[in-house]
Amino acid sequence: MARFQKLIFLLVLTVPAAAETLVYLGTYTGGESKGIYRSTLDETTGELSDPVLAAELENPSFVVVSPDQNYLFAVSENGKFKGEEGGGVSSFAIGEDGGLTLINQVNSGGGAPCHISTDPQGKCLLVANYMGGSISSYQIAADGKLVSPAAGGFIQHEGQGAQLPRQASPHAHSVNVGPTGKRAYVADLGLDKVLIYKLDAASGMIVSNAPPFLKLPDATGPRHFSFHPSGKWAYTNLEMSLQVAALSHDAKTGALAVLEIESTVPEGTERKGNSTAECLVHPTGKWVYVSNRGHNSIAAFAIDQKTGKLDFIERESTQGKTPRNFGIDPSGKFLIAGNQGSGNVVVLKINQDTGSLDPSDHKINVPAAVCIRFLKR
Repeated sequence: MARFQKLIFLLVLTVPAAAETLVYLGTYTGGESKGIYRSTLDETTGELSDPVLAAELENPSFVVVSPDQNYLFAVSENGKFKGEEGGGVSSFAIGEDGGLTLINQVNSGGGAPCHISTDPQGKCLLVANYMGGSISSYQIAADGKLVSPAAGGFIQHEGQGAQLPRQASPHAHSVNVGPTGKRAYVADLGLDKVLIYKLDAASGMIVSNAPPFLKLPDATGPRHFSFHPSGKWAYTNLEMSLQVAALSHDAKTGALAVLEIESTVPEGTERKGNSTAECLVHPTGKWVYVSNRGHNSIAAFAIDQKTGKLDFIERESTQGKTPRNFGIDPSGKFLIAGNQGSGNVVVLKINQDTGSLDPSDHKINVPAAVCIRFLKR
């Protein structure tokens, strides 16, 4: 009997535990939320653990994990930070259990910072300031501390877009570093442009590229931006016109050009009360997804691997209100949508053959969830 029990014990020890991925959730803190939350994703089932508060912070509406997975950076989407004009940017060390310890904080240089990203090597952090219509960069020190460059770490956008209330001034809505790490691309909703900058990641210096931007149709409002793994194409959702644009990308010059523009909502959908929010290419490069607020869905498109153009697949409900953001887990098996308006975070299964989205029974409640980011241990 004792020998049998020992055998059972050894078998239990040899059964691998279910692989898990940490999930960080940025929020708005005007209501019940207190800051950044964390959960774990079961990579086999798609189940999310109950969320726990990882760090108290005001309006951490967007977060990013460093490429080496040692640090997490977050904006504070405010008009003032520590009594000064501009929002805040915080650096946290990530503990073994996924907990966050504050390292330092800096001013974002403009009002309402709403998006952040790092270069592929994790040498610098870039921030888009929505109300300020500007971008800021910071060097990331070896200990995770954010350091403002001596010069060339701030650019103010100028001009205006179409004659619409939201386009009377620049509104930088996202900043993403290109595949080579040598250029940054900023979707400016107010200007109807994706502005292109040369980037020296080691110093944090940013200067205008030649060509300096891609002009999109008036009153479209580019918001977020995602590269194809090949680097040949990129995709940007057009918030105000409820569309997604497929773009060609010249790696040598940084130039972008429009290949086509597709609607993300059914024909006849009114613009009022509806807008797109997030745009992400699947890790395989086969599909691109866009969230529709108001319509409360994710639109899925197949990417033609020869041309970069899009073929519509479907729209799937996010089972909540106002899907401001979503993330695709590192395995590419699950899309996790944060519904800001209903305060729930929902897991959708990605069909690995077709790219379509299937509902799951897995969801958690996180107040005003507006950003989903992953850390694969």
